[in-house]
Amino acid sequence: MVDDGATPYGEDVLAELFRPWRTASMWRAIVHLVIGGVTAVVMFVPIISLASTALSTLVIVPVALAVAWGMVLVAKYLAVVERSRFAALLNIELIDRSTRPDSPNWWRRQWQVLRTPERWREVAYSLLHFPVATLWSVITIILWSGALMLFTLPTWVSALPRNRAEFGLFEVPFGSGALGLSLIGLALLAVVAPWSTLGLARLDGSMARWLLGRTQQAEMDERVGQLETRRAAAIDSAETERRRIERDLHDGAQQRLIAVAMDLGLARTQMTQDPARAAELVATAHDDVKAALKELRDLVRGIHPVILEDRGLDAALSAVVARAVVPVQLRVDVPLRPPASVESAAYFIVSEALVNVDRHAGARSAVVEITRHRDRLTIAVTDDGMGGADPTGGTGLAGLAERVAGLDGWMQVISPPGGPTTVLVEVPCGS
Repeated sequence: MVDDGATPYGEDVLAELFRPWRTASMWRAIVHLVIGGVTAVVMFVPIISLASTALSTLVIVPVALAVAWGMVLVAKYLAVVERSRFAALLNIELIDRSTRPDSPNWWRRQWQVLRTPERWREVAYSLLHFPVATLWSVITIILWSGALMLFTLPTWVSALPRNRAEFGLFEVPFGSGALGLSLIGLALLAVVAPWSTLGLARLDGSMARWLLGRTQQAEMDERVGQLETRRAAAIDSAETERRRIERDLHDGAQQRLIAVAMDLGLARTQMTQDPARAAELVATAHDDVKAALKELRDLVRGIHPVILEDRGLDAALSAVVARAVVPVQLRVDVPLRPPASVESAAYFIVSEALVNVDRHAGARSAVVEITRHRDRLTIAVTDDGMGGADPTGGTGLAGLAERVAGLDGWMQVISPPGGPTTVLVEVPCGS
């Protein structure tokens, strides 16, 4: 029994069947597929001509490279037009993921252009899209015009010679035959042609996503995945830090304070019976209290050094360098202080990296360089140790990588056997 407010199942099926007619996407898809046959020719002709010229001049390498460079640039600007067409008609925002050449030398910039995979994918699109788009365009035109012709057949078949329409192997006379074909044309026009058009448009969009760039939604999905991974890494790093603090408190200051309490308790019982022994216990408790205070100060400095907040990275890291076992040169070029969270992260990154140098590198010296360029803070820690550092080998580099990932930055370890070892870190620091 169906509720009074429910929509009958048959109406749901019909609504879904005729859904393309209720949106503008079908009409935009028709325009896209028809225009695609034209733009495919416009893209194919210059690219195939330049490709043929480049191949025919391979014996003259400079000429072939120059022609290939021109072909890549032409394909690049034609791809910009194609991306605009997909965005305007199919609402598919294609993102060019290539990076801009950054070499100061003009020739090297052009060589970087030739080596960019995205540029060659645009060349491939210009060549491969021609037969595909031409086929889609022809199918679309034949499907819609054929469906419309069949649907209107009863209105014009009587104007033909002998009142008959010839379709190759058979003829359709005016009357019931024409009416039957008209019903077939109606079905094609109402259902088959719209859904076929949308399907062809999706196939065309898939090819564009493959060769011209990923969609904005795909970029956002990947970005969300990366942020979730980095968030998990940051949580793991924070949990590791919490356990370290808990362990340091338990093994250090807490044990000393327990010893102080025991010494003072014994001193109180010995105060009248053995004053000298009581004085000795009080002196020991006093030394333990000073040692516990020192450990607490070191622990608090490890959590957040006051000097970092007051005087910045240069002063705070100077204290870290002074405590290092290996002689360290410190170079800080940060004219504009980054946000406090970034400063704190940079402080701990350098501190952990120098701890790794002291414990595992076997180095005689190290260099720490920190620079800021616009919205990026770059950290480089280099030592002249034995090399062969492996971030997965349990030497502390894995935790360092987790901390960097939690900041949405990147880290690279360059450590050939025999050294030297360089830890490169780059983190965003705001504008």
